Amino acid sequence: MAKKSVEARQVKRARLVAQYAEKRAALKQAGDYAALDLLPKNSSPVRLRNRCQLSGRPRGYMRHFGLSRNMFRDMALDGKIPGIKKASW
Repeated sequence: MAKKSVEARQVKRARLVAQYAEKRAALKQAGDYAALDLLPKNSSPVRLRNRCQLSGRPRGYMRHFGLSRNMFRDMALDGKIPGIKKASW
């Protein structure tokens, strides 16, 4: 489970990315990199990190499900993810 401060930081970054998206795109299109450098660093989409929705784990993230590998396995074995079952051959 990720710390609350880490989750809050991620939410703040996502909010800043959305807030400055149009301005960043306009500055990049104009080639004004000096003005782009004056924007908050956390407004850059590169600083976002994919995290598991349940545990907040940053590694082993499965984009299609929005879960980490650990949570995906637990939920799949419990039958909580439709269409997913343990392979057996």
